Amino acid sequence: MLEKRVYIKIEQNNEVNKKRVCFKDIGKAYCTDKKVAQAVDSMVIYQFKDDENQKIMFSVMKVIEKIDNAFPAMEVVNMGETDFIISYQVPNRKNIFWEYAKVYLLCFIVGCGAAFSIMTFNTDVSVSDVFTKTYEIVIGDGAKSNGIVELAYSIGLPIGICIFFNHFSKKAMSSDPTPLQVEMRIYEEEVNKALIKEASREGNTIDVDG
Repeated sequence: MLEKRVYIKIEQNNEVNKKRVCFKDIGKAYCTDKKVAQAVDSMVIYQFKDDENQKIMFSVMKVIEKIDNAFPAMEVVNMGETDFIISYQVPNRKNIFWEYAKVYLLCFIVGCGAAFSIMTFNTDVSVSDVFTKTYEIVIGDGAKSNGIVELAYSIGLPIGICIFFNHFSKKAMSSDPTPLQVEMRIYEEEVNKALIKEASREGNTIDVDG
């Protein structure tokens, strides 16, 4: 019966800033009985002890066991991950100046790296020779560049980069994620899977037997 079911959904990686972890900190619960959903949300899932950044691997079976103990008549339906990570980050006050300094430093390093890559690429393919050859083909033998192709190249390069990465300033050209965002999500998923498998092999996953 629908009224005897509670649906839960937990993401693969969940970051918390407090030691006492409740279900609402890592997932979402739905039930036609609002009181049951609220009780599940406030249910304590785990208690971190040490004051340091740490990760713990969890099996959804342990969460289902806790809910089943509290509500034996309820059927728990998992709509999310079967194994997941809870990452505890020690709360600290952020220094706004230092945060901006790190962002500007990162932008400077990335800018220098991008400039170096572009210059190296241009040297390898000899862009100046390409421009000269283009003028000779279009205008005629012995024609010299008047800067039009170079100007178009200089304008088109940053525009092409903005279009490729689908992002400029605070506005995106479409709702699709950028290639960099896609690669970062793939990397994040692979790291999470590796952590979960490693913990499972070592027997460090909190499961129904834990």
